[in-house]
Amino acid sequence: MARKILALTSIRSDYDLMSEVYRKLHQDPAVELKLLVSGAHLSPAFGHTVDLVRQDGFDILCEVETLISGDTQASRLKTAAGLLNGAMDLIRSYAPDLIVYAGDREDVLIAATIGTFLGIPTAHFFGGDHAADGHVDNPVRHATSKLSTAHFVSLEEHRRRLLKLGEIPQRIFVIGSVALDKFVAEGPLAKAELLAGIGAKPHAATHPLAILIFHPVAQEREVATTYVRNAVAVLRQAGFHICIGTPNSDPGNAPLISAFAELGQLPEVTCYGTTSRLLFVNLMRHASLMLGNSSAGILEAATLRLPVINIGERQRGRLCGANVIFTGGDCDAIAEALATVRSPAFTTALASLVNPYGDGQSAARAAALLRDEDFLARLKKPEDPLHVAI
Repeated sequence: MARKILALTSIRSDYDLMSEVYRKLHQDPAVELKLLVSGAHLSPAFGHTVDLVRQDGFDILCEVETLISGDTQASRLKTAAGLLNGAMDLIRSYAPDLIVYAGDREDVLIAATIGTFLGIPTAHFFGGDHAADGHVDNPVRHATSKLSTAHFVSLEEHRRRLLKLGEIPQRIFVIGSVALDKFVAEGPLAKAELLAGIGAKPHAATHPLAILIFHPVAQEREVATTYVRNAVAVLRQAGFHICIGTPNSDPGNAPLISAFAELGQLPEVTCYGTTSRLLFVNLMRHASLMLGNSSAGILEAATLRLPVINIGERQRGRLCGANVIFTGGDCDAIAEALATVRSPAFTTALASLVNPYGDGQSAARAAALLRDEDFLARLKKPEDPLHVAI
């Protein structure tokens, strides 16, 4: 009998991290993979990205409308409550052998809670990470890990952090980052094809491309739009065409969306919105630079030896390649960082860069473990954190 695996996804970012794992599982006759889709995936404001899930050919068990419109942390809590109420009975009825989820958003905490109380084994991807920014992601990620049966982590550092949390070694699988496999799976596009696909303005054809992705952060709410305006001003002065992505659905996104719409009127700026995985991978391939505070800069850009300027506090403290530098959000700081990443010494150092997060072959390793491991035997967690060897 095929193993029934239910994967939960609520936003484009977690889906793209896991897409190649889902593809491997979907192709395996020993696995019955279903997806429960919720959150921003179902919102037109964030690209209605459930359409991309359908285009990839995965079987959707159900779509659960959970995203509460609002620009506060209370809205996130209400969204989480909606997922708990909307998904619990569906999951109990489907009775999967394993629930899979990724990341550090509120929905994974809910998925882990449902699995714990319904007695269904769970597998958490990207646990054990930690940023020094003090953002809510850290406690949500660690709480999710404590509720999860098994952990699929990218780095030995992440394994050690989970051990510090009291998780036993038998629950932890160090496989590398499954987010990198898409760079192997997605084929190349010529620059002209890429620009047509994202609806780029004519200026993009004759100028180097810079990707700007900036997500809301609670402690930078008052300055976020200033940071992105400063970044665009510096990049325009330096002769770049700026390709701006849509911020995530976290509180504080509304002012950023408005600022991006205004900046998108400039001839040197293209707001590409929501794109296919093929287009985004190729945008990274053709770009000369990435700026902002996206985890793609930390986890993925090193695979392409793409320089990254991380602006502000988000992502600070996470392990990253030598292609990433951190800076403040004023024009002088961004200009100085830009000069650094364009310097001959920086460019020379990138030539030998290896992504510390993996080799782009992690999805197959993960899929085989999800198919074969006896997670039910690990469901109960009798171990005392006081006595777990580090």
